[in-house]
Amino acid sequence: MALYLLQVSYTSEAWAAMVKKPQDRIEAVRPAVEKLGGKVLSGYLAFGKYDLIAIVDMPNNISAAAFSLAAAAGGAVSKLVTTPLMSTKDGMEAMKRAGAAAYKAPTAKAAAKRK
Repeated sequence: MALYLLQVSYTSEAWAAMVKKPQDRIEAVRPAVEKLGGKVLSGYLAFGKYDLIAIVDMPNNISAAAFSLAAAAGGAVSKLVTTPLMSTKDGMEAMKRAGAAAYKAPTAKAAAKRK
């Protein structure tokens, strides 16, 4: 299983519907996430660029993408960003591997030598 951060902005029509009939959208989407093999770990309404933030645990990228596509296709969302998350332990392992990768970034100095 893998963790994903979902950041959602609702359309004005969606907000109008929720103001008229308040609803917990985390509980409303929980069955769809679970049908794709995932779990909603937490969810929050937010101020700012995004209206709702959620952390979900999904089996893989395909399941995470499937949920995001379904939510975007529903019409109530004006923006949806799905970000894969990794633990700091995994991040440190990635840093170690990056150090051993021997990647050489392009530089102006290196480009001048090739001319």
